[in-house]
Amino acid sequence: MSNRLFQTVIYQMKDVIGRNIGVIDDSGIVIACSEMGKVGESKQRIREELTYSSESIVYEGYTYRFIGAAGVKNDCIVFVEGDDTHASKMSEILSITLGNIKGMYDEKYDKSSFIKNIILDNILPSDIYIKSSELHFNAEEHRAVIVAKFSGNTTIAPYEAMLNLITDKGSDYIINISEQDVVIVKELTRNTSIEQVEKFCAELIDSAAKEYSAKVVIGVSSIVENLKDLARAYKEARIALEVGKVFDIEKPVMSYENLGIGRLIYQLPTTLCEIFLSEVFKKGSLESLDRETLMTVQSFFENNLNVSETSRKLFVHRNTLVYRLEKIRKLTGLDLREFEHAVTFKVALMVKKYLTSKPTKF
Repeated sequence: MSNRLFQTVIYQMKDVIGRNIGVIDDSGIVIACSEMGKVGESKQRIREELTYSSESIVYEGYTYRFIGAAGVKNDCIVFVEGDDTHASKMSEILSITLGNIKGMYDEKYDKSSFIKNIILDNILPSDIYIKSSELHFNAEEHRAVIVAKFSGNTTIAPYEAMLNLITDKGSDYIINISEQDVVIVKELTRNTSIEQVEKFCAELIDSAAKEYSAKVVIGVSSIVENLKDLARAYKEARIALEVGKVFDIEKPVMSYENLGIGRLIYQLPTTLCEIFLSEVFKKGSLESLDRETLMTVQSFFENNLNVSETSRKLFVHRNTLVYRLEKIRKLTGLDLREFEHAVTFKVALMVKKYLTSKPTKF
């Protein structure tokens, strides 16, 4: 259990109890105390003495008792200043209270570790059902995996930022993957759409920027209906981030389900992509297209192959645009005014970007 959580509870209860109180860990060190100067002191002898006691002991003006709930002891000890009946009662109350809190914390920690092992594919599929039963996990809930990637300097560690931003955690799990990446496994209702998940992510990004001056991009998996599918969902969320970077999709939230043809290209073997490019374009024809021509093509695609609308957006005469399209046809053999040729050219440009980037597969 986190020492900080013990310290928080001790601090909140010190005025109610009215005496110095604290907690000793399994190595005999004071890890939380209402008198901060005592944190770090060694109490190993107390541990040895208490090991032979069924309930509590009094030593040098303090009452000591193992922390535990429902008759179950654990390795931590609570102490209360005093050797009277009040100290004995207060130590018992603290023992039960902290024992219950520790039990809930440990269960949550165990579940988080379990989820982390699933998404990183560190557990056998057959063991997932056994472990989920032990942890009282509902394996059939709908869930989505969200990967938040931080960049640049922030006023707080990414993991801590997400812990603070997601106040209503409920059944969600926040997992620290690397220095810049945080994973959120979000439990969803059965009628939750991917658009609602994207909205949640957009709000997270806005909050991170306002609260911590953090720049965050997020990848979202498809919605899965079983714990065993979380490993696949994690890969999908990572792919969503990578595809967005490779194809310059300027969106802070990238959803795997909405990647379009980029998702297909990303998962093709590079050798197949190279063969496709060599078949579509004559040698050197793609490289001969200048930046202005490629920008014209991009605008032409954005305006649904409409010559008049594209020329208006580019502030050029219609004949100028037609001339540029003819230039492309002569160089590549593809007339972008024809739908099939336009699709081929668009895909080829994306394949070229993919090969240039040489992304890392997850």
